[in-house]
Amino acid sequence: MDRIDAMRTFVTCVDRGSLASAARALGHSPATVTRAIALLEGRLGTRLLHRSTRALHLTQFGENFLATCRDVLTALDAVERGAAAEQEQPSGVLTITAPLRFGQLHVRPVVDAFLDANPAVQARLLLLDRVANLVEEGIDLAVRVAHLPDSNLVATRLGEVRRVLCAAPVYIEQYGAPRAPAALREHACIMERDGAEMELWRFASAPGKSLLPISIRPRLVVNSASAAIDSAVAGHGITRVMSYQAAEAIAAGKLVVLLPQHEPPPIPVHLVQPSGGSATSKQRAFAAFAAPRLRQLLTNAANEIGRSGSVQ
Repeated sequence: MDRIDAMRTFVTCVDRGSLASAARALGHSPATVTRAIALLEGRLGTRLLHRSTRALHLTQFGENFLATCRDVLTALDAVERGAAAEQEQPSGVLTITAPLRFGQLHVRPVVDAFLDANPAVQARLLLLDRVANLVEEGIDLAVRVAHLPDSNLVATRLGEVRRVLCAAPVYIEQYGAPRAPAALREHACIMERDGAEMELWRFASAPGKSLLPISIRPRLVVNSASAAIDSAVAGHGITRVMSYQAAEAIAAGKLVVLLPQHEPPPIPVHLVQPSGGSATSKQRAFAAFAAPRLRQLLTNAANEIGRSGSVQ
């Protein structure tokens, strides 16, 4: 029996109150338990226990040594649990959800790369323009482009996106650019929305100021950001979408950002997962893999828009 096993035997003897009871708990013979205590006492050169036919009593040194043993064994157990978790290979089905366009542009390539690096994992990527209930729908992680309400979700911030007003250069050449949000009433607007929401766009009167609603009479209403962007690129009007949705077209010069000084505050992007239990190895592995990559993709998209021209 090595020293660690002997220490564990010593602690069990004290907790159980007798060598015989400790032997039963550990599945050892009484002689093995006795030898373990003798081993420790021989190494330390002092007695740890006063033994009688009815009970065990710790010596003064034994009391101090008992506390040390508990600390050592607790630390060792923690290290062993951590090592086991590190060695556990991610496996099974991983379910992830993200907004449709963001998922197409950014999340899907990250999921592909994660699957290449983790052959024992299968993935379901649900691209949904709605807030899914992670627990009820059996979803492991979600990308949320929104201000998060107070909840029990475990959230990792990835960055932020903007609501950008944009139009094609050909539209601006023909009709001019609005110089203030109220001037949008004089322009052909392409509104991306789903449902019976009011036809309002909200703008800041100045950077950091409160938002003011501007009533819009859209020439075209679509329920897809991609369709709104395509129509704007073709020169049919001005649209407002999330910056990540239009980043490629803006970087290519197909769209120009309008009135950036009147934009609403940025919207945070988080990677979230349910709380209330230990994360599985596949959840931990994907979060560690995806977070820095998605963070960099958001930074790159913001930089591309920042380098592109805008009309104040």
